[in-house]
Amino acid sequence: MTIERLTAPEDRLIDALAAAERGPKRNGVFAVWLVLRQWGGALPPTAVSADVHRRRLANLERRLASLSVAAPVRRALSAALRELRNGTARDAPVALRQLVAPAREALGADVADALAEAARLAREAAEHRA
Repeated sequence: MTIERLTAPEDRLIDALAAAERGPKRNGVFAVWLVLRQWGGALPPTAVSADVHRRRLANLERRLASLSVAAPVRRALSAALRELRNGTARDAPVALRQLVAPAREALGADVADALAEAARLAREAAEHRA
């Protein structure tokens, strides 16, 4: 479950995933999309319960461990997972923003731009809740 506000960046990531060739770049786009989906579930107005969040996070961590991605993206994903474990809706924009530079370097400008848009939308959602 994700908030409708993040569907445009998700759609952009899906387009990038479809265009990427098999390998670390495609795996990286997929991993970023999975993390974006997880943050979407943590944002208002449709945030999932804490138990559901923990189960989804455990599944996400298992799935990400099996993917081969570029080192900068792997490090950024680890940081995003730490934020997800301890974070709140107010942490989503920061965690997503931290993925932008590594994504631009390893995955391309289209993926980085989608993440930047998602971070902006997540900030708006968190501010709207406050």
